[in-house]
Amino acid sequence: MFLEYPHKTEPKRGWIEVICGSMFSGKTEELIRRLKRARIAQQRVEIFKPQVDNRYHESDIVSHDSNAIPSTPVPSSSHILLLSSEVEVVGVDEAQFFDDELPNVCRSLADRGTRVIVAGLDMDFLGRPFGPMPQMLALAEYVTKVHAICIRCGSLAHISHRKSAETDKIMLGELESYEPLCRHCFNQAINSGPSPSL
Repeated sequence: MFLEYPHKTEPKRGWIEVICGSMFSGKTEELIRRLKRARIAQQRVEIFKPQVDNRYHESDIVSHDSNAIPSTPVPSSSHILLLSSEVEVVGVDEAQFFDDELPNVCRSLADRGTRVIVAGLDMDFLGRPFGPMPQMLALAEYVTKVHAICIRCGSLAHISHRKSAETDKIMLGELESYEPLCRHCFNQAINSGPSPSL
């Protein structure tokens, strides 16, 4: 398991943690938990989210269970690097919405001794790898995959199925727009309805 609280006399070592899974799986909840523990340990923490994600709050990161932690919305991943000097822990939520430079930004932070914790969807609504998340998973020392419960059969769910026929890759929404499904129920849903255009 990763070392949450390195002893102050140890050399400063950075690493990357990724929390991934479908919508409603508890990714943001786990991110908030780790960041709050880092603050309890009196570590200097900065938290970022993409500016485009304002579903619950303009600046706070908010989980589906309404737990929240203040963050800084940024338009691109390069801003994370600029705003993270003298920081021990960096948190990034909704990583799938960031640009393709996010893995390089996180690598640079870890190389200079920062603990980086990233949360995001690993797959889009069609079950395909989403945004910079595949690269983040490859770079990370620690990966935690969390699961929702399939809304149709009660099995573990790992895909965020879009209920509407909207085909844009990025469409912000909650339970009115998405449902967590297991592989079997996702395949049934895709095969029984009109397939979104690729």
